[in-house]
Amino acid sequence: MVAASVARFSSARNFSLSDGIGDKHRWAEKKKVSTAISASFPSRKASHLTTEALRLDSKVGTLLDSVKWDDKGLAVAIAQNVDTGAILMQGFANWEALATTISSRKATFYSRSRSTLWTKGETSMNFINVHDIFLDCDRDSIIYLGKPDGPTCHTGAETCYYSSVYDQLEGPKPSQDRLVTTTLYSLEATISQRKEEIVEKKNGKPSWTKRLLLDKELLCSKVREEAGELVQTLLENEDQSRTASEMADLLYHAMVLLKTKEVKMEEVLEILRNRFSQSGIQEKNSRK
Repeated sequence: MVAASVARFSSARNFSLSDGIGDKHRWAEKKKVSTAISASFPSRKASHLTTEALRLDSKVGTLLDSVKWDDKGLAVAIAQNVDTGAILMQGFANWEALATTISSRKATFYSRSRSTLWTKGETSMNFINVHDIFLDCDRDSIIYLGKPDGPTCHTGAETCYYSSVYDQLEGPKPSQDRLVTTTLYSLEATISQRKEEIVEKKNGKPSWTKRLLLDKELLCSKVREEAGELVQTLLENEDQSRTASEMADLLYHAMVLLKTKEVKMEEVLEILRNRFSQSGIQEKNSRK
């Protein structure tokens, strides 16, 4: 209800710090959005509700005013996948867009071409569900850290960033499968490629990954072996570089096992993230 009211207010009035609205009128409009934000926080006991709402109202308004909006009242807003770290898209936000994002927890931007707010997914339903919001050290750019409901790019790609400059210099056209990935996801992509080569019966180069994918007993024995060697670095007080090396071996072999089960690393990280606020003891007991 509250998010919807903020959105309705947003469409009714395209607010920015440089649109010529008088200071008094501008503050009144800010106040409406801030009040809606306060109301969207989890409810408290009735005796504390009014005081807490006012405190949150003041706190949110102060934070939004602290952003260094440019001369058009805008700041760069980047959406990033909370689990994979992938950069999903980049847009712009103004005071009202950031306020709406805080309230609705849906990544909301300001369209410079249409001079209006827009929430990513309002047409496609591929929303970006915001878990946290970060401001940079200069407070002039924003990161929406969240989980996308589906492809972010209008082309249907997972992210808007799939055009490698170096790939284009070498000739091939951009591929939507070529994403900006961290080391972990680059490794996952390589393992997936090796499995595709097996399925499509492409010979390619000799590959340890292919051997593991084709021999479950070998793969399981390697996972056990590498886990044992990692444990041994602790028991025998080996140096940190040895521990890091053994962990890399275990992680690689475990990821090959995940691929044989068609489980994505993103699914594993999502489970870990969901456990952050839960006691490890409670979580283990819940499995019983």
